[in-house]
Amino acid sequence: MDLHLVFLGTSGAVPTVDRGSSALLIIRGGERILVDCGEGTQRQLMRSAGLARIGKILITHLHGDHYLGLPGLLKTMSLQGREEPLWLVGPEGLFELLRDAERLVGRPRFPLMTEERGPGVVFEAEDYLLTAERMEHGLPSLAWCLNERPRPGLFHPEVALALGVSPGPDFGRLQRGEVVISAAGAEVHPEQVMDLARDGRKIVVTGDTRPSSRLVEFAADATVLVHDSTFAWSERERAIETGHSTAREAAEVALAAGVGTLVLTHVSSRHNWRELRDEARAIFADSFLPRDFDQLMVPYPEKGKARLTPFS
Repeated sequence: MDLHLVFLGTSGAVPTVDRGSSALLIIRGGERILVDCGEGTQRQLMRSAGLARIGKILITHLHGDHYLGLPGLLKTMSLQGREEPLWLVGPEGLFELLRDAERLVGRPRFPLMTEERGPGVVFEAEDYLLTAERMEHGLPSLAWCLNERPRPGLFHPEVALALGVSPGPDFGRLQRGEVVISAAGAEVHPEQVMDLARDGRKIVVTGDTRPSSRLVEFAADATVLVHDSTFAWSERERAIETGHSTAREAAEVALAAGVGTLVLTHVSSRHNWRELRDEARAIFADSFLPRDFDQLMVPYPEKGKARLTPFS
């Protein structure tokens, strides 16, 4: 199943000509999950992946640069005649935000399921878990994790045939983990004809945060970690004061957590993006700092590392 991230907004608190406010779209097969919805997100979506098929919106925290695009997006979805339900989840304060938004743009004309949640499992699908964890940012803030369940190992039909298993339904039973009986009457177990289970992919998005041991644990072994990197190390004191991270600190989290790829985002306009990227790469080589509309393709672990595709 294809999985890629579309970086819709990568700026810090103040958008620039080239970088919009915080927003990230996760596209996994036919499912689309929007993480944060800063000002102008619907325009960014229209210029890239479109508004259709977004089924979930996850808000990391309630600072304006992470949610001010939400009322307009909901209004546009209503005007376009959306009928499909939309699931909106965020930290404490989300209900009050939506009440205020309704006074401005009215209630959505489609089913909107809103939840305030804290740490833990937030959504459980057949093949992945969506979990949240508290971050350090001075107000209720959540990091989000999409963690795919392990996949069955590769099936070896030639081995099954050699053991006397007939092609057809018994092949399917073995792949589902069931024991079958061969033509000679012997039991054939899945582990005899299949490799070990293969890891899925794990995507962690921090939102704005200071580094912490909690974050390292939450991001452990992630395939991709999208981390706040507002400042360079030269402004570490300001990062501490404002509840943000430096690029170096993001890289230190990635290294400690053993992640595959680090993506830097929420970039302050006071820094050149190459400065932040190079600061991170000095500690963690597999670090990227995307521009708006760049995409990160995330293959299964056995097929290699994530790769950044620049927007053309």
